[in-house]
Amino acid sequence: MKHAFLAAASGLAISTFLIASPVLAQGERTDANGMPTTHSTPAEQAQTAEINNQVKASNAAADSQAAAGNATYQAQQQQYQNQLQQNQAQRQDYQDRTAAYQNLRARYAAERAAYHRGIWPDRYVHWAVVRDASLVGERVELITGNHVGTVIDTAHAPNGDVEALLVRLDSDKVVWIDAQDVRYNRADGIVMTNLDTVDLHHMADERS
Repeated sequence: MKHAFLAAASGLAISTFLIASPVLAQGERTDANGMPTTHSTPAEQAQTAEINNQVKASNAAADSQAAAGNATYQAQQQQYQNQLQQNQAQRQDYQDRTAAYQNLRARYAAERAAYHRGIWPDRYVHWAVVRDASLVGERVELITGNHVGTVIDTAHAPNGDVEALLVRLDSDKVVWIDAQDVRYNRADGIVMTNLDTVDLHHMADERS
């Protein structure tokens, strides 16, 4: 009877242990004592660290590329704004210079109409002043062939035609010469006027 009781008690203890200790799932990690654990193995930890590093590097590269793209866009915008301001300043300067010439011409219209003008030689009759920025810097000649000054600027009509040349005389005075008083040989780069030296200097004095 005693042996039967002990056998029953042992069986009960074994059954209790089996109930309290669930069967380990296949492939589940255990610690040094054989108990289940969620800790990663060193190999898994290394793999996780490598993945994290790759993600950080990828994010850093994306951030760097975005920053570079933004910097390029900002630089392009600044360049555009600078060019826009420069163009506006040049346009305003051009309008101011043209207005100054027109005001001066209107003011001295009667006097300018009375200036002495030489007769154009036949070979100069068909020369014309055109829309040509290369006029600036060209030497200006009288119909006698003598140099009298240098073109330093031009005034234009709304359609772009040259209305007048701003000439710095060799005496260092500055004068506007109407396009109708000028002929231009593009081939030879010769700017010629039929006004005489005395009138040119008088016109320059009007401007002061």
